[in-house]
Formats: sequence, structure tokens, C-alpha cells
Amino acid sequence: MDMTINRAMRSAAVLALLATWPMFAAAADESQVRLRDAPGRTLVEANCVMCHSLDYIPMNSVFLDRAGWQKIVDKMVSVMGAPIRPADVPPIVDYLVVAYGR
Repeated sequence: MDMTINRAMRSAAVLALLATWPMFAAAADESQVRLRDAPGRTLVEANCVMCHSLDYIPMNSVFLDRAGWQKIVDKMVSVMGAPIRPADVPPIVDYLVVAYGR
């Protein structure tokens, strides 16, 4: 019973947090962030900025190879609830590897 309540509370907290992320992203001046050119950049910009600043991408680039970027994108979808279409995941990961993979 406690696990059900904890899960419900955690889900409510995540939903509340996700509901406010666009406000933070919109409040941040993303016009100053320019991601590297490569196929898929527009897809990355459209999907990633819904939840966080695009600055996170170059900040994480020194740490992540393909496997790392794949785990990050998978986590954004499955844990954080990012509304990324499954068909968009491979081109997003490809862009991150080509433009920011180590």
C-alpha cells in the first residue's frame, strides 16, 4: 500500500515538474544557444528544449559517447516522460553522437 502511495506521489511530483519545465525553458533565453550544424539539429532543438536548456548538450558532450547519449535520451523518455516520438529517438541520438559525441 505504501509503495502505491509513494509511486502516486512521485508520479504527481514528476508531472508537476514536467508541467513547469516549459516555463523555465521559455524563460531562459535559448536564442543565444547555437547547436552545431549536423543532420537532425532541428529535431534535437524542437524536442530537447521542451524540458531543458540546450546548453546541457554541449556541457555533457565531453562525457558521452554513443552508448552514453543513447542512455540519456532513453532516460529522458522513460524516466522523465519526455514526449519524444519513438521514431525520433534514433535520429536524435545520431545527431548527438555526430555533433557532440566524444
